[in-house]
Amino acid sequence: MKVTAPHMGNMHLMLDDLFERLGVEYVKPPLTTTRTLALGAKVSPEFACLPLKINIGNFIEGLEAGADTIVMAGGHGPCRFGYYGIVEERILRDLGYDFDFFMLEPFNDGVRSFHKTFDSLCPERLSMRRLWKILKISFSKGRAFDRLHKRALQIRPYEINRGDTSRAVREAEAVLAASRTPDEILEAGREAMSILEAVEQDRTRDVLKIGIVGEFYLLLEPFSNFGIEETLGHMGVYLERSVWVTDWIAPRKNNLIFGHPKKYIDEKAEPYLNHNVGGEGRETIGSTVIFAEQDFDGILQLLPFGCMPENIATSIIPRVQQQFDIPVLTLAFDEQTGRAGVVTRVEAFMDLLAARRTKGFGGAAPAAREALAQAVAL
Repeated sequence: MKVTAPHMGNMHLMLDDLFERLGVEYVKPPLTTTRTLALGAKVSPEFACLPLKINIGNFIEGLEAGADTIVMAGGHGPCRFGYYGIVEERILRDLGYDFDFFMLEPFNDGVRSFHKTFDSLCPERLSMRRLWKILKISFSKGRAFDRLHKRALQIRPYEINRGDTSRAVREAEAVLAASRTPDEILEAGREAMSILEAVEQDRTRDVLKIGIVGEFYLLLEPFSNFGIEETLGHMGVYLERSVWVTDWIAPRKNNLIFGHPKKYIDEKAEPYLNHNVGGEGRETIGSTVIFAEQDFDGILQLLPFGCMPENIATSIIPRVQQQFDIPVLTLAFDEQTGRAGVVTRVEAFMDLLAARRTKGFGGAAPAAREALAQAVAL
C-alpha cells in the first residue's frame, strides 16, 4: 500500500514521521505549484472553493508518482469541507484512476472508527494502544515544527540580511525531521529554535504588527495565499496567525501554538457570533477581538472565494472594527486571483497602517481616511 495525502502547510513534515512509524509507504505529492492547481481546477466544479481544487491536483500528482491509496480528512457541520472527500473521490474515479480511499473522520466522532482507518492502512495489526503512542510522538514533533514557524514570523521583520530567517527555518526543519524518540524530539526542538534565534537581527526597528485570521487552509498553505507571510515579513511586518496545523487537528482543540484555548476564543466571539457557523467563522471573529485587544495595527482575513463560514464572519467584522477601531483587510482567493493584485492591496494597506500609527487615525487627512475605508471595504 502506497499512501498519498494532500499538502497543507507543514503537515507533510509530520506525516513523514507518522507514516514511517506506522510502517506505511508515504508517497508525498510534489509541492503545490500552478500545475497542481491547473490539474485540479480543470476537473472540479467551477463553484467549488479553491482548497478542493488544489486537493484534487495534489491527489492526481500523488497518483502519478505511484500512490495507490488516498487518505483525506473528514469533517462535519455547516462547512462544505465535510463533503470534500466524497466529491474528490468521485471526480478522480470518473477520471479513470484506480485507488483505495480512506476518509479519516475527526477523533471526537468516534475512537473506533478513527482507529479502524489507521489499522486498515498498516501492513500489520495495529492496537489502539500502539496507535495512541505513535500519534502522541508524531504530534509532539508537529508541535515543534509549528513553534518553529511561529517564531519565524516574529523574527523575519527584524532580520538584517533578507532571507536569513527562511534559510534558518529550512536548516532547523532538517534537524527536527531527523529526531525519533521523545527525548530526541525535545532536544532537536531546542536546537532548531537556537538555529532560528541565531539569525542576525535589528531589534531597534519599529515594525507593524498584523494578525492573520480566516479559513484554515488559506492560512496554512503558502501556495494558496502566494506566500503572503514571507512577503509581509520581508516588508518588515511582525505577524501572528490564529490557526496552526496542530491546533487545527488537536482532538481537544487546546490551541497551544496560537496560545488561546478554543473556549476562550469562542467567548471573545460571543457578543458578535454566539453559535457555530462551520469552519473558522467563529474563530475568525474571536481572534480578531484578541488581536485588537493586544493593540495590533491591523488584521488580514484570508478566505477562499465563496466560503460560507468566512463570508458570515466578513459581514460581522465591521462591528468589531467599529468597537475596537482596528482596520481589517479581507482577501478572497480563487484560481483566477493574481499575486500582483494581492501584493498591491497589501502594500496599500500597510502604508495606511503606517500613516495611522504615525499621525493617529483621528488626525489623518480626510483623503487618507477615505482611502483606508475603501481599502478595508474591498
